[in-house]
Amino acid sequence: MRQALSFGDKVIEIVKKIPYGKVTTYGTVAALAGLPRGARLVGGILHFDIDEAPWHRVVNRHGFISTKCLEHPQALQKALLQQEGIAVSKDFMIDLQKYGWFG
Repeated sequence: MRQALSFGDKVIEIVKKIPYGKVTTYGTVAALAGLPRGARLVGGILHFDIDEAPWHRVVNRHGFISTKCLEHPQALQKALLQQEGIAVSKDFMIDLQKYGWFG
C-alpha cells in the first residue's frame, strides 16, 4: 500500500516542476499541493528544505521577491533568477504575465 505524500513533500515536488526561466507564487504552489490557503506554509517549507528544490523560483502573488531571510536574501534570489534570464526590477519585481508558471 502506497503512503500518501505529506503537504511538504508535495510542495517540494511541485517546486521542482517549475521550468527553468519561470517563476510561480507561494499561493499557486499551495493550491497545487492541495491547500489553497497555505501560501505561508510553502514559504516555511522552502526555508527549511532550501537544498531540495529551486526555491528561488517562488515569489509572492504580486511578483515581488518577498524573502526576509538573512541566509537567502532578496539580492541572492534576484541574482539566481537573473542567471535564468528572468528580468527583475531594481525593486525586486518580476512580470508574472511574462515569466509566470501556474502548473
